[in-house]
Amino acid sequence: MDTIELIHFVELFLKRYHSYTKQKYMPVWVEIILEIIKIAVPALIVFFTIYTLTKQFFEKQYQLKALEYKQKQTSTTVPMKLQAYERLSMFCERIAIPSLLLRLRTENQSAAALRISMLLAIQQEFEHNITQQLYVSKNLWEIIKFAQDETVMTINGVAEKIESSADGKELAGTLLNYLGAQEVAVLDKALIAIKKEASIILG
Repeated sequence: MDTIELIHFVELFLKRYHSYTKQKYMPVWVEIILEIIKIAVPALIVFFTIYTLTKQFFEKQYQLKALEYKQKQTSTTVPMKLQAYERLSMFCERIAIPSLLLRLRTENQSAAALRISMLLAIQQEFEHNITQQLYVSKNLWEIIKFAQDETVMTINGVAEKIESSADGKELAGTLLNYLGAQEVAVLDKALIAIKKEASIILG
């Protein structure tokens, strides 16, 4: 039964009741109440019908706006996330000890100078990519940060066993031998974690 049919039903009921009660004695105040009901009930039915329809309309509009906003956010954030994974992958590759040695080691360079150059390069790379943590999970960022800290500790730990005045070749060779004895480098683990999280985004 729709709204119009319901109003007609109420009006018909009230008319019949009113006709029936007129045949008997009925106080004036009862007649007044019946007249008020006759006017108020249809009005209330219309009001609640309009209210319900309006509420449903605005809820639908809100859902559409929310969906539109989510789609817009997705189209904006996904490329930025993928760019962050790419940059962090490059960060891990650039601070890897073999990569640092290839870029930074020079002839007649002392072990102390090579050590400082490597540590400064790691710090600069980190500062250059620190904002990328906004686009990746907290867990992944912690893995990357741990890998960086482990790389720094490795450089310092090996360098402390060598005379600072020794040739940089000695430090480089010792570092490469140390890495060769490791099953999996921490930066390789970080790269695996980056690829896994990126694959989730790509579906």
